[in-house]
Amino acid sequence: MSSLGNLDLLSVGVAIAASAILGFIVFLSNKKSVTNRTLFFFTIESIFWNIFNYLIFQFSTPEKALIILRFHVFFVVWYCFLLFQLFYVFPEEKKAFPKWYNFFLLPVVTLVSILTLTPFTFAKVLEFSNGHIQKVLNGWGIFIFGATVVSLIVAGLLILLRKTMSANATEKNQFRLILIGTSITFSLHIAFNLIFPAFLDNPNLIIYGAIFTFPFIIFTAYAILKLRLLGVKVIATEILTFFITVVSLAQLILATTLTERIFRFGIFLLVLGFGILLIRSVRKEVEQRERLEILTKDLEAANAKLKELDAQRAEWLGFASHQVKSPMAVVKGYAQLIMDGTYNPVSEKAKETAGKIKEKVDDLITLVSNYINVSKIDEGKLETPKLNPIDIVKLLRDLVEGEKIVAKKRNLVLTFESLGPSLIIKADEEKIRQVAQNLIDNALKYTEKGFVNVKLEDKGPSVLISITDSGRGMSPTLIGRLFNRYIRDEKTSKEVQGTGLGLFIAKQIVLAHNGEIWAESDGEGKGSRFYFRLPK
Repeated sequence: MSSLGNLDLLSVGVAIAASAILGFIVFLSNKKSVTNRTLFFFTIESIFWNIFNYLIFQFSTPEKALIILRFHVFFVVWYCFLLFQLFYVFPEEKKAFPKWYNFFLLPVVTLVSILTLTPFTFAKVLEFSNGHIQKVLNGWGIFIFGATVVSLIVAGLLILLRKTMSANATEKNQFRLILIGTSITFSLHIAFNLIFPAFLDNPNLIIYGAIFTFPFIIFTAYAILKLRLLGVKVIATEILTFFITVVSLAQLILATTLTERIFRFGIFLLVLGFGILLIRSVRKEVEQRERLEILTKDLEAANAKLKELDAQRAEWLGFASHQVKSPMAVVKGYAQLIMDGTYNPVSEKAKETAGKIKEKVDDLITLVSNYINVSKIDEGKLETPKLNPIDIVKLLRDLVEGEKIVAKKRNLVLTFESLGPSLIIKADEEKIRQVAQNLIDNALKYTEKGFVNVKLEDKGPSVLISITDSGRGMSPTLIGRLFNRYIRDEKTSKEVQGTGLGLFIAKQIVLAHNGEIWAESDGEGKGSRFYFRLPK
């Protein structure tokens, strides 16, 4: 190869590689964007233009060179049209094209491009030497061709200039770079690929057409990569791929035989293809990392919001504890005084009403206490049991005696069994009372007739408390999730009031005592048995 041929092929190869990388990466960054798609097709058109621009000087006969020349200018028309469209839609993602665009401009460009393939534009080659067209007989179509491509270029530049003038500071820098690169490239194209060969009979510089595309590629790539236009952020990989492709192209140029050139050209195409895939992969990885960063920030913001809500919940619970429970305790006390006749003897009707008040107040205090306890459990702040010697027999007997009034109202027999009059264990009396109270209350609520039996058994290193009833019983499915929060029997939830928190809290208290709690039932309608074991 001559040095001129080497320079020509090198410039074409570099231009093709740069155009392909630029077009594919921008397109893959957002396939739905009309701007990205247009730039992609523009770079593809640029590749075809460069190939045919190079092939014009590679044929030994004027007839073949003329055919290539016609195809060359055919691609020039679409090259200029896509440049116009790029600036028309840039930088929008969606664009509705007007009627004049679809029904006038597109048909005109199509007809002009077809005209370039006929003798009406280039009639024949007048002078041909050393594989180069020296002079061509132009037809009247050359003027239509020239007017069309110049109009498209000028109109596109004017559109970009107008957008540059009205853009904000950041966009103005991006637009200005592309405007400069485009102006340089197409000024050179018009001068050396149209005016000189068509009107001054000097086609010698057409061979360097690929070099003329570099200003547009360089300035556009800089705007995209450096200023992160169109969302592309994989600069290092793109630069690396470009230089590897150029090295592969250099190997092609240095080839000395046709077979070697074909082989190295295949390598060049493979390197270019794999390079584009590599950039795409890196881009996806970068985008995933960016999404993770955004997600992390969102999670941090959500976490801060949750902490704020948690603080508000703690404030509300403090309010509930002190501002709700305390007055309710006072109301309960007065209701009890009325029932006892401490102030003055009252009628049985008044005592009954006072008893209902006390019962509802107890329910409200239990409700508030349950929510406070659940909140403490969630925060890991459930108080450690204060283990002190307590008489578990006395505790259970007192509870049973206190509940006999409720049992009598429901026509139930409530009994207590123990092998001895006293049994001392170490436990938190208040919390164990809460567990036993909850289990006895539940048994009374869910038993319509029959009995409720509370039994205490000494099991050596531990004690076993059981609450057995003749009530509604439970299904195996319900038993399996009974001690989870907010779990209630759906069949009785409308008849029996509750929050579904009592058994959940009871389990946490028993576990905090290193004990265990469970439930058994022979089936629905066959009663239930609740057990909890505590170490002595």
